[in-house]
Amino acid sequence: MKRMVSAFTLPPTGLVLLSIGSMQLGAAIAKSLLPIAHPLGVVLLRVGFAAIVLIAWQRPQLSDRIRTNLGLLVAFGGALASMNLCFYTAIERIPLGVGVALEFIGPLGVSIVYSRRLLDVLWVVLAGVGILLLTPLTGTGLDPLGLGLALLAGSLWAAYILLTARVGRVIAGNAGLTWAMAIAAVILLPVGVLTEGTALLQPHLLLVGFGVALLSSAIPYSLELEALRGLSVQVFGILLSIEPVVAALAGLLVLRETLKPEAIAAIILITLAAAGASRFAPQISDDNQPH
Repeated sequence: MKRMVSAFTLPPTGLVLLSIGSMQLGAAIAKSLLPIAHPLGVVLLRVGFAAIVLIAWQRPQLSDRIRTNLGLLVAFGGALASMNLCFYTAIERIPLGVGVALEFIGPLGVSIVYSRRLLDVLWVVLAGVGILLLTPLTGTGLDPLGLGLALLAGSLWAAYILLTARVGRVIAGNAGLTWAMAIAAVILLPVGVLTEGTALLQPHLLLVGFGVALLSSAIPYSLELEALRGLSVQVFGILLSIEPVVAALAGLLVLRETLKPEAIAAIILITLAAAGASRFAPQISDDNQPH
């Protein structure tokens, strides 16, 4: 994986943009499986294969520090599993771009809570108007349960961010994330198997699931790690804020999802809120983990 990253001659910003494209292409391909597989099964394939790839790449050791902080890692893995399950269940009901935009409310909220400046009111208003545009009041016709699940996924993403920081303080390197991904796979395994059974062993599902894990986890993760060597956290956050727009494009090109003007406006407003919150956030350490 490191050789793959070092082969790129792109600047750090290009690496982040490539990571975003890979992430949302993977999400679009995963959504294409939902008509034939339950979200639980799709999430199990993504998280399970991602855990296998990360373990093979990082080769984490079961150290005393890991055992001491096992409860924290279980909470981290639980947040990771729940976040993915809520997100995939949401995009089964609503367009991909809308789901990603609403999920961004989570990290946006974390940024605003830790900043607490008057300017942050603007980002709250922009995001709030964006959410309002997606409600049934505006006639978008979007599934209310799907919208709610996307917002819940955003809340779980916020928990994931906070847990990432806690884990990063007690476990060096990327071992914490690797173990959390493995724990998330173990949590999802029984419910995924009970839901889908041997259907998950179909070669087509296994192949696509592995591809989704690479596109949505392994490749973006390695690209973002490399990019963060030459980018500040603020610039990195601004670039990530365009994910809802890229997700909407992926939904259009891969899934043929079209959006009403109100939904497009909502995605733009939430993207602007996320970008603004990142741009004007207080300076913090670059000791960061990619999402």
